[in-house]
Amino acid sequence: MINITTKIHVIMALNGHDETSEIPRKIPRIEPSELEQFDDLFPELVNVLHQKWSDNKEITDALNWFTKVSEYNVPFGKKNRGISVVTTYKLLVEDVSKEDIKLARILGWCIEWLQAFFLVNDDIMDKSITRRGQPCWYKQNNVGLIAVNDAVYLEACVYEILKHYFRKKPYYIDLVELFHQISMQTVMGQCLDLITVPVDGKVDFTKFTEERYNAIVKWKTSYYSFYLPVALAMYMAGITGEDVHTKAKTILIKMGTFFQIQDDYLDCFGDPSAIGKIGTDIQDNKCSWLVIQALKRVNKEQRTELQNNYGCDDPTKIQKVKDLYEQLDLQTVYRDYEENSFNLLMNLIDKNCDMLPKEVFTAFAYKIYKRQK
Repeated sequence: MINITTKIHVIMALNGHDETSEIPRKIPRIEPSELEQFDDLFPELVNVLHQKWSDNKEITDALNWFTKVSEYNVPFGKKNRGISVVTTYKLLVEDVSKEDIKLARILGWCIEWLQAFFLVNDDIMDKSITRRGQPCWYKQNNVGLIAVNDAVYLEACVYEILKHYFRKKPYYIDLVELFHQISMQTVMGQCLDLITVPVDGKVDFTKFTEERYNAIVKWKTSYYSFYLPVALAMYMAGITGEDVHTKAKTILIKMGTFFQIQDDYLDCFGDPSAIGKIGTDIQDNKCSWLVIQALKRVNKEQRTELQNNYGCDDPTKIQKVKDLYEQLDLQTVYRDYEENSFNLLMNLIDKNCDMLPKEVFTAFAYKIYKRQK
């Protein structure tokens, strides 16, 4: 039977991820890539989660179920967030030990478990169809709304892993409090996202403003996707000062906005086979960057057209919205935004990098610049 690590490498390859662009072959390799070493740790963590409770025979079925939950939902993303903990830690500390690199990877996996918690719930709320090139977890046979409980389990895994590996570390409380804080911030952003759209599903563009959009992105995406990996590495490295964390956060929140606008663009104009999901922002009546840009540019007739077709799960109406985006040349608007925002971001890094290596932030920036997935 194929083991979970090999399965990760194979599925990542089939989904077109650059880090493992070919299915592993039986040839000698001098040094495994960071992604491969990161992936190799996943089975150990799943086993730790299972063994912690395995003496309780009456919950064996639950433990076996939750192992499937983790193996399906956690390991098949791009893992940029998780690996960023490792790369950031290496930039902050000289002569790192193998033990500390392993701990940094474990913290990276904690982010991947946290993200799985967010995504399983998000897919249910958005009625999404696919995630990472496979059906959403709640769409699996015999899962359905059991996925709500599964998502709670995925979040609980973060704290089980932290307790197992970090309880005796001096920065343990910093890690626990940071994950709690990030979870609270992210659910605040998710709430803003959800209540911006009326419960009855009617299209109401009055709340679709850039101010609301930026708030949603900041709280729902930027904190956990960009600040969290860097902050974890900083705490591991003994960097706890409020001032340095504030400066890092300033850069990383801006970077998160840049990333989310890319995501909104790819949701409409990206290749589903590349991004790993079918975009649903239009039919879900989302307060996305594209619709905000459209509202700034439409004439009276075009606004009526947008009002009549946005937020409808009807292929014909979805296409009419996309056609309107084409008429407004939003692809050019996006390309101009991407270029200008990248330059502004690099200037922001220059101004705020007096206390941390600039590479901590430029590595992120270049990784997401002009991304297609």
